[in-house]
Amino acid sequence: MTNFRPLYIFLAALAVITAYVVYDAKYNYVNWRTANRSSAGIAPSPLKEKEAVVQVYAARTYNWRGYFAVHPWIAVKKKNENFYTVYQVTAWNLYRGKSAVSIERDIPDRYWYGKRPQLLQTLKGEEAQKAIPAIEKAVREYPFADRYQLWPGPNSNTFVAYVLREVPELTVELPPTAIGKDFLGYTVFHAPTPSGTGYQVSILGAVSLIVGLKEGIELGLLGLSFGIDFYPPAVKLPIVGRIGFSDL
Repeated sequence: MTNFRPLYIFLAALAVITAYVVYDAKYNYVNWRTANRSSAGIAPSPLKEKEAVVQVYAARTYNWRGYFAVHPWIAVKKKNENFYTVYQVTAWNLYRGKSAVSIERDIPDRYWYGKRPQLLQTLKGEEAQKAIPAIEKAVREYPFADRYQLWPGPNSNTFVAYVLREVPELTVELPPTAIGKDFLGYTVFHAPTPSGTGYQVSILGAVSLIVGLKEGIELGLLGLSFGIDFYPPAVKLPIVGRIGFSDL
């Protein structure tokens, strides 16, 4: 019996978390039509900032899915432009017969249906201007623009992870809650990490192993990530994300 105690603890914790998620989704439901989509006041104003800007964001996803995963996007403003272009992947684009990749002039730091975004990286000036053509090229060449799968991918995290791998100036470590970031493709099983500081192997995003300077050591099981960062020290877990010192 003692040998099974860790399993019982895990199953009990999973049951409690599931019950809470179901309860919260039912009693704290926010209609997506009325959810906050305003600016979080993070990005430089495109009317005041003349230099190029590139920013990477992530926010907890809408409704109950937000307990498990984040939705990321990339916002770009070229030098002397007075607007941002936002790149992201959404399932509803496909439902309307369009590409899964959304490219729109938009508010760069919108709340994601009530969830405040977290800024993961900012580039400015010449560094941003240099990165923008590579970002645009990666967006055009994203290989899964015709499909979307919530789990294990390809999804919005798969898209941003792909772009990050193609742009050396972007060194983002996506959070462990970025489910889908480890989906490399149906015939691709290894690649650099999105931060460009390590390497990973992955089988359809369901089972993966990451070793990197930024990522530390991370094991993915069924799309859920468990890991340890050594500098700055932290533990990475599903649902709760990163516990320890921030790396931002």
